[in-house]
Amino acid sequence: MSTDSADEQVGKAKPKFRGPVMFRRDRKPGARTADRNLLDTRQDSEWVHTDPWRVLRIQAEFVEGFGALAEIPPAVTVFGSARTGPDHPEYVAGAAIGSALAEAGFAVITGGGPGAMEAANRGCSEADGYSIGLGIELPFEQGLNEWVDLGINFRYFFVRKTMFVKYSQAFVCLPGGFGTLDELFEALTLVQTRKITRFPIILFGTEYWSGLVDWMRGSLAGSGKISPEDLDLIQVTDSVDEVVRIIQGETGAHADIERLGTEDQW
Repeated sequence: MSTDSADEQVGKAKPKFRGPVMFRRDRKPGARTADRNLLDTRQDSEWVHTDPWRVLRIQAEFVEGFGALAEIPPAVTVFGSARTGPDHPEYVAGAAIGSALAEAGFAVITGGGPGAMEAANRGCSEADGYSIGLGIELPFEQGLNEWVDLGINFRYFFVRKTMFVKYSQAFVCLPGGFGTLDELFEALTLVQTRKITRFPIILFGTEYWSGLVDWMRGSLAGSGKISPEDLDLIQVTDSVDEVVRIIQGETGAHADIERLGTEDQW
């Protein structure tokens, strides 16, 4: 009977390799080589749904997004509900914001969908601005709205979120649902934790947002879950002109270079 210790037994285990990946003991790499897997036309197509293949798709989405957006002018992202009807006052406000931002020299980025997103794209386009839509593959949405000049459809939310943050000088949130809240709190977290330099985060519609702001002030700040000064990261208004003034007052070419860094840093 062998008297080798457990450590010695581990050391004697003969490794097997699949490319750069090593397997020992009963971890089996399979009999097929990487070249055979690549060149064999008789295999099934399930491999395109594996995680390694998804990594390449993710990489491709980043490359396409960076390539398409690298040379756009200074831009502001406008979020809001896809369910906002064209006759709703919030649609009218979205169009006015899109138009005012275009007239101030900003491109307008939205999620590219209908509702408030369409309104901002429409307002920007009708004011001869640069209207951009970053869509997302969803089972219940119908693609980019007709007012988008430059559009990109993403498979992955996290890639799309990177584009919103990287290429925006400010976020404006019209009344919206989970998607709008998701982007709002993502931005707040990034600024609060100093993962990005502070930039304007504006909630448009005091009546709609006041309950959320009161809850953050009373429950979050009141119980010490956030610092009182964290609430200063948000500005709330009902004025389209004030939206533009806030953004112009807190952004500029120098500040943008500082916030975004260089392509090498990304």
